Amino acid sequence: MALQKNDFIEIEFTAKTSNGEIFDSNKKEDLREEELKTEFKPFIFSLGHHMFLDSIDDFLIGKEIGEYSIELPPEKAFGKRDANLIQMMPLKIFLEQKVNPIPGARFNFDGRIGKILTVTGGRIMVDFNHPIAGKNVEYKIKILRKIEDLNEKVKALIDFLFQKEMKFEIKNKKLILETEKEKVKFMEMFKDKFKEILNLDLEVKGIEEKKN
Repeated sequence: MALQKNDFIEIEFTAKTSNGEIFDSNKKEDLREEELKTEFKPFIFSLGHHMFLDSIDDFLIGKEIGEYSIELPPEKAFGKRDANLIQMMPLKIFLEQKVNPIPGARFNFDGRIGKILTVTGGRIMVDFNHPIAGKNVEYKIKILRKIEDLNEKVKALIDFLFQKEMKFEIKNKKLILETEKEKVKFMEMFKDKFKEILNLDLEVKGIEEKKN
């Protein structure tokens, strides 16, 4: 049966630039040594909800379970390089954070990832383009299965949105999440997302943190 928007699927994938450089993968044989030290998890996502590259979403909707190779130009992948995203920054910004700006290093500037290009006196040239911007890419994707279990779908969406496991319960079309009291309002911001993707009304319960 053809895959549709809202379907949850588990995939294996490897993404390469046109010169064969692997820049993303969840296949152990394609991961770099340092990446193997992190916990390996399957990649499960819902089609049509910006949980993966939009071009991949568009391609997979209507496809069957199987293996696919997808070639994408920059404008369908990570965009063309933008000269306006190469900016000069003063050295004092780095000194205030007690970091040494070394060419090639990447830093997080209020949610924007930038790569240090040059260091000249008190002026630092930083590139805020995506590392793969301007490059043709190829994704090799194997769709392992379509997820039918609602609990597994909920776990996958929680992991995508919050990058953590959370205790939850499903009752009569309602998803009840437990979290720390100070995070309740933040979690409630995602009510529409859970309704749109899972057709579940979200209720967030604040709990007291256990003290040792």
